[in-house]
Amino acid sequence: MEIVNLLFVLIFINYVIFIGLLIWGFSKVKSFQKTNAETKTGFSVVVPFRNEEKNLPELLESFSHLKYNKEQFEIIFVNDNSSDESERVINHWRMENPWVHLTILDNVRISKSPKKDAITRAVTIAKHPWIITTDADCEVQPKWLSTFDSYIQNHDTEMIAGAVRYPKKGFLLSHFQQMDLLSLQGATIGSFGLKEAFMCNGANFAYTKNFFQELGGFKDNNHIASGDDVFLLQKAVVQHPKKIHYLKAKEAIVTTKPEKSWLKLFKQRVRWASKTSAYQSDFSKALAIMVFLANVTLLVSSLLAGLQFLSWEFIMALFLIKFVVDFVLIFRTNRFLGMYLYSAPISSLLYPVFSTVVALYSLVGGFEWKRENIK
Repeated sequence: MEIVNLLFVLIFINYVIFIGLLIWGFSKVKSFQKTNAETKTGFSVVVPFRNEEKNLPELLESFSHLKYNKEQFEIIFVNDNSSDESERVINHWRMENPWVHLTILDNVRISKSPKKDAITRAVTIAKHPWIITTDADCEVQPKWLSTFDSYIQNHDTEMIAGAVRYPKKGFLLSHFQQMDLLSLQGATIGSFGLKEAFMCNGANFAYTKNFFQELGGFKDNNHIASGDDVFLLQKAVVQHPKKIHYLKAKEAIVTTKPEKSWLKLFKQRVRWASKTSAYQSDFSKALAIMVFLANVTLLVSSLLAGLQFLSWEFIMALFLIKFVVDFVLIFRTNRFLGMYLYSAPISSLLYPVFSTVVALYSLVGGFEWKRENIK
């Protein structure tokens, strides 16, 4: 078993190197503080939705509190064949807020990706130079747009990724998702700091209309139902890497809802994992492989220890190494996002099993977007 031990050690050495690079990259992305300069940027806020009647009131309420010149932004909702009262909720809010420039469009399906179609549809009629996307189950902060505007005024950029967090509430399932999101957001910010950006979140993502068109929009990845954010980012990284920035500002963070069941969480993560094979970045592919191998190593080594082929002390050492290096990245990310860390120990035990099953299933299974199976 000495060869097996050596293999496991080598995997973990490489894992520590990759996570260490992300920690270093995270520190290179400087926090941004909004200035009080006059707002200048025009934004078209795009929200694709399907059957979001229950979630829309909170998003709309957060829009009511936006502190931004009403003439400098519009909101475009794109309805992807909703069968509930989503449109009625939006129209009711519009009647109470007549000052808002708001448009509701019906989605036009032209690909296997309804969300990409919805965004493309909105971009064609957007009145302002900057597109900023979010989701129907999110909430934005009052200074969300003004913080993006301040950053744009102070930097030469055409595309900006923003942060996303979960609310500080719930029990094990919610806390597990908070830990998972902290690791994803930490990896996102770290990759930007390393100039190896490969991931962002469409719930808080901005780019100019001209840049979107210059990149060809979602052309060449419309066959993949998910990935309206990461594939557009990766195209931009290849063509114009200096134009892509990360906005590390607390006032620009968007809050989204965690999934309400383990099954829904599993399906969501499968959908996310299914995009990995289409990533263009060698760094992202190597990182994904290394994370997968580290988690599989913990599972296999635990099985071998149960069969008395390996010592439990060796397994505990591997687990402790992974826990410590992961926690450093998660802790630094949490200082920015402000979520709970209570479940870190138990989540670290659950995560190897959960992520391994997700990774394996994403290779053979389908996934769904808002109750519709898309293979």
